[in-house]
Amino acid sequence: MTNTLDAPDTPGPGPVKGVTTADLPALRRRTLPVLIASQILGGLGVPIGIALAPVLATQVSGSEALSGLAPTASVTGTALLSLPLAALMTSRGRRPGLVLAYLIGALGAGLVVLATVVESFPLLLLGMAGFGAGSSANLQARFAAADLAEPDRRGRAISTVIWATTIGSVLGPNIAAPAGRVFRGTAVSETAGPFVWAAGIFLLAAVVVAALLRPDPLLTARALAPQESRSGGGRSLRAGVAAVRASPMARLALVTVTVSHTAMVSIMVMTPVDLGHHGADLQLIGLVISGHIAGMYAFSPVMGWLADRFGRLTVIGLAAGLLALAALLAGTAGSAHGRTAAGLFVLGLGWSAGLVAGSALLTDSVPQAARAAVQGLSDLAMNASAGIGGAVAGVIVSQAGYGWLNAAGACLLLPMAALALRRTLAGRATS
Repeated sequence: MTNTLDAPDTPGPGPVKGVTTADLPALRRRTLPVLIASQILGGLGVPIGIALAPVLATQVSGSEALSGLAPTASVTGTALLSLPLAALMTSRGRRPGLVLAYLIGALGAGLVVLATVVESFPLLLLGMAGFGAGSSANLQARFAAADLAEPDRRGRAISTVIWATTIGSVLGPNIAAPAGRVFRGTAVSETAGPFVWAAGIFLLAAVVVAALLRPDPLLTARALAPQESRSGGGRSLRAGVAAVRASPMARLALVTVTVSHTAMVSIMVMTPVDLGHHGADLQLIGLVISGHIAGMYAFSPVMGWLADRFGRLTVIGLAAGLLALAALLAGTAGSAHGRTAAGLFVLGLGWSAGLVAGSALLTDSVPQAARAAVQGLSDLAMNASAGIGGAVAGVIVSQAGYGWLNAAGACLLLPMAALALRRTLAGRATS
């Protein structure tokens, strides 16, 4: 019998009317392009902040020593906004959460521009924190892709949305210079000008999601779920924490996403510094980072297919192996720039495998009602840990060297690998 989607049992946006299980294939085909479009737009905006935030911080503060605070503020904003956005999605659905995230990102970009005009460093940091909401939206979009996906295709759905970020990440830094030149001769500096464009891009992404992401994928998935899993009592953030505690697989997924992201960020942020110490020029550094970004995003569909075909645990093991290999290559490269480039490319591949397989496993392992809350906790954990890791990485490099940083990154992988091995052995024993 065809299941008709009923109204949620708790107060919220109201029922998903007139949709049945027979409509799911068409809904999947409609939802995924909307998420891809928003991901491309978000990918255009976010790299502008990554590339220009340290430069703006130096200009506004007058101190190069404070340049790192601007990107740190952005990462902090991404982490802090993860929970309230997850709470909103838990109660109202994906669409309002994603729209609000893009709107906050646009507001943050506007505050960054205003801060450069009035030369206020605290306002610049506040703006960069708001700008981080654009990253929050991009991260949450991968879970929206999984809401309606068939269980054995969740990895591919998540990886397709992640792959779309490649387009924006490649084009974003390249539009920064022409976007800045438009404001030449105005009160807005050429360095701040791209943030005006970023604000417009985020606003456009918000409009696309608000207009086209209908019906809401999360609310539709909930309405399709069995009656007992629709209870609103399981949708609080506290219930999300409880769901993770209750599921060994969810704990493994959370550790995988957090460790993969932290190891990647910690090594990546200090690689340009190490390359500079070994005589690399800006062009070579740019090529190495471009190869790293290609490893992160361009091959994510492969990771999604592997996670669906061979299982989440297999790809988590692959992620641990790739990240360890990356640390070995980069940490022992010295002045061999080709080896560093290879290490950073493999580092991106390992991150992609960990994020795709971990996100899919997390979605698989918790009840439908708690998923949005658990996914928000995941993004909070990964971004907060990466922010701490990036800060600690600088200290390690200054005190011990880049090789020891990679060794520390490899050590981070041990809990992830141990948990994955334990769950694999437990699964075989059960079988």
